Amino acid sequence: MSEDTAFEDLFVLQAHDHALDHLRHRHDTLPDRAVVAEAEAAAATLDARLAEVRGQRDAVARREKALDDEASSLQAKAVGIERKMYSGEISSPKELQAMQAEVEQLRRHQGELEGQELDVMEQREPLDAEVARLGDEVAAVQAQLAQARDRLAAAEAEVKGEAREELAKRQELAGRLDATLVAEYERSRTLTHGTGVARLVGLTCQGCHLSIPSTEAERIRHAPVGAIEHCDNCGAILVAS
Repeated sequence: MSEDTAFEDLFVLQAHDHALDHLRHRHDTLPDRAVVAEAEAAAATLDARLAEVRGQRDAVARREKALDDEASSLQAKAVGIERKMYSGEISSPKELQAMQAEVEQLRRHQGELEGQELDVMEQREPLDAEVARLGDEVAAVQAQLAQARDRLAAAEAEVKGEAREELAKRQELAGRLDATLVAEYERSRTLTHGTGVARLVGLTCQGCHLSIPSTEAERIRHAPVGAIEHCDNCGAILVAS
């Protein structure tokens, strides 16, 4: 391979690198990536709100159960006393009167608790409805998120497939070029953030589009075959037209 051909092949190598850069950018900015991020954020917000409301609902439900348990306990106690009163075991009117008073007090307390329980049940109903509503919203967002993730995965696979093909072509070409020349190209490309080789047209580097002194341009044009010359402005390898 002649030196002139090798330098020309650098432009082909650079075209592959630019294509790979474009594919990486395309991969990172796929539209569904933003959709997934937005859906994940929405799902996280809804999950947090659902957990908050569910916590409130559960606290109310625990209060409701505690009142119900206490009311049931009082009812059982009253029933037990009444059973004893009517069993015939107690003959003392005074004792029976005391037991009746206790039953009435237990029933009053039971009624108060049942009233409180009804109030708590009324508090729980809108919380139950809110938990159900938020649950439906979470399910809908999760479904959208799953679809967006599937689309993103498919788009990523497509881009990665193109990138593998492009990289294989790039590696095959790089393997045929002089290793020192490729290393210098890659060093220059790193320094210039993308342009490792550029043409010198007149006095202008086509990489940075800045002019170099005419004496420098002449020196580059008359440099020995195979000599690697760089733009003084950007550092790219210069190939005279």
